[in-house]
Amino acid sequence: MTGAEPAGVAREFETYDVLGIPISATTLETAEAAIVDWAKDDVGRFVCVREVPSLMASIEDPALVALHREAAMVTPDGMPLVWIGRRRGLPVERTCGPDLMERLMASSPASGLRHYLYGGKPGVAETLKERFTRRHPGLQIVGVECPPFRRTTAEEDEATLRRIRDSGADVVWIGISSPKQDVWMHENHSRLTQTLIGVGAAFDFHAGAVRRAPRWMQRAGLEWLHRLAQEPGRLWRRYLILAPKFAWAYARSARKAGA
Repeated sequence: MTGAEPAGVAREFETYDVLGIPISATTLETAEAAIVDWAKDDVGRFVCVREVPSLMASIEDPALVALHREAAMVTPDGMPLVWIGRRRGLPVERTCGPDLMERLMASSPASGLRHYLYGGKPGVAETLKERFTRRHPGLQIVGVECPPFRRTTAEEDEATLRRIRDSGADVVWIGISSPKQDVWMHENHSRLTQTLIGVGAAFDFHAGAVRRAPRWMQRAGLEWLHRLAQEPGRLWRRYLILAPKFAWAYARSARKAGA
């Protein structure tokens, strides 16, 4: 573990700082093992899944930077974050939302892990449940819901938390995009006993609404190009402005650290 942690936050992974965000040195295997283990207690936790654009959006807001220090795990979704960790000698692999979700769903019939789906456009969570349970017989998805796209009220949040508590879920998958999902998890994890995992676009990927890049593009760090080609109007700022800003900011930070 590196750096000071807030009181009450227990980390199971070594972390490395990227522009003020503590990234966990995870692999899909170690992240899965931790989440399965967390289901054995009654501690509410949340997991952030970070790639370059969402990291850059986070560092512009001190409150978003701070909430990452309270997360149980901040996985490296983007390959640039993986490469940084490896250059620092850490055993880190890409731990992205869609892959982590698929891995846990596939192993849950054996582990007994129960899941709740919170997010997506109308009907997406139901489609996810149908696809996952058909693909993995014995999988328990014990609740699905699609929240409104506006900010939810305190009364709506309380009703959602009650449904999650009553469902008996171990893991709650949050698919309402960053940073909205990160703020929601931070505000509500202490009122639950589940692990909340913010996976954003994983809902659309697994529901078949958006196609993922070929594996070779994912391994080469080019999945962003595939996504940009699919949704240029929505994603151009994320990949053509925030990503170059990251490269510049990280290069400056590295130069200062070496000075």
